Amino acid sequence: MKMIFIYDDSMTTKIILDCDPGHDDAIALLLAHGNPDIELVAVTTVHGNQTIEKVTRNALAVATVAGITGVPFAAGAHRPLVRDAEVADSIHGESGLDGPTLPEPTFAVDDRHAVDLIIETVMQNEPGTITIVPTGALTNIALAVRKEPRIAERVKEVVLMGGGYHVGNWSAAAEFNIVIDPEAAHIVFNEKWKLTMVGLDLTHQALATPDVVASIAAIDTVPARFVLELLEFFAESYKDAQGFEFPPVHDPCAVALVIDPSVMTVVRVPLDVELTGTLTLGMTVADFRAEAPDTCNTWAATNLDHAKFWGLVVDALRRIG
Repeated sequence: MKMIFIYDDSMTTKIILDCDPGHDDAIALLLAHGNPDIELVAVTTVHGNQTIEKVTRNALAVATVAGITGVPFAAGAHRPLVRDAEVADSIHGESGLDGPTLPEPTFAVDDRHAVDLIIETVMQNEPGTITIVPTGALTNIALAVRKEPRIAERVKEVVLMGGGYHVGNWSAAAEFNIVIDPEAAHIVFNEKWKLTMVGLDLTHQALATPDVVASIAAIDTVPARFVLELLEFFAESYKDAQGFEFPPVHDPCAVALVIDPSVMTVVRVPLDVELTGTLTLGMTVADFRAEAPDTCNTWAATNLDHAKFWGLVVDALRRIG
């Protein structure tokens, strides 16, 4: 596969990555760190793929592998707003990051709660300069905007991995990140910020095919070998749990859209989250019946440039070294 590297000369984009590592979250973190067009200003963790203790430890371990320094990492919500916590151990294993041997973290988690770090980061930067990229449950983001409503008008946009307008994975209708805290998702989807949903319809196109794996293997660095171990475990778990021949690597897609909007097609469409359906709880409903009005502030990703996307990931791993 031919890898494509395209960057513009504009200023870097500051992002807060709110995540629950997780194999694909780990790759999203590496992409954000390794891409020259991204300034990673904070990393926050949330319950999801595993418990908050485990995903926070995993985030620090990935930072150690990549040599990330000078970025605050803060732990956030340990459970959904109103529901019991649910983890994805069938996909990510008992640790949340099974497969590779995880190093001991070289720095400690920030003393602040993730919600407070999100609020402080947004409020201390100029309006329109911070992009929030959630790749787990939306609990932290919902709590932050409820605690400090002014962040809704100050963030540049929210680009999240979650949902889907056609398919689910944790139920017939709902995607995992949304359904484990649908009330939080409802808050986030209905705020007055620009929101782009990078859902399963898009991320199921981001398959780690053999040519992708070969391109990563050719880098032959510690971070690249770490990603290979992640993908090896992820491939087996996805094949066993959901029948995929090659694993879809969801979370880096949201980071990739922030880096280069041409990596995927997005369409403006009204979006909302189902809270009461017996069979459709957590479904992200997209209304494609008519052209969305200019007042609509929600968007959905539809089509991925596979080569360009993986080119960004491979290039980031090369730059990390």
